[in-house]
Amino acid sequence: MDKKKILIADDEESIRLTVGRLLENDYVVLEAANGAEAVEIAKGQQPDLILMDLIMPKMDGYTACAQIKADKEAKGIPVIVLTAIGHELNKKYATEMGAAGYLTKPFNIKELLKLITALTA
Repeated sequence: MDKKKILIADDEESIRLTVGRLLENDYVVLEAANGAEAVEIAKGQQPDLILMDLIMPKMDGYTACAQIKADKEAKGIPVIVLTAIGHELNKKYATEMGAAGYLTKPFNIKELLKLITALTA
């Protein structure tokens, strides 16, 4: 069986590496360092799930998520927001944009894996 693809969109290389190592045995891991790259990879590679930071250069996660959800090919890809911003308003806004989950950094690894498993099953 082919491994499912997960795109990690975060401008912090340490987060991409940490989460990537956590997932690399079970998933094909794709990386984007900003929102614009995330949109491009989402449309081109059609990952099964996207982990999206909100605060990134070139294009923020809100805009990237909205563009992905507006694309007819990519709109079905679940997006989990993974960010240092924990405000309830941001969670509400992210959910309205179509995010399937919202975790704040530092995140609980078991919680992240549980959410990923649920959304890629």
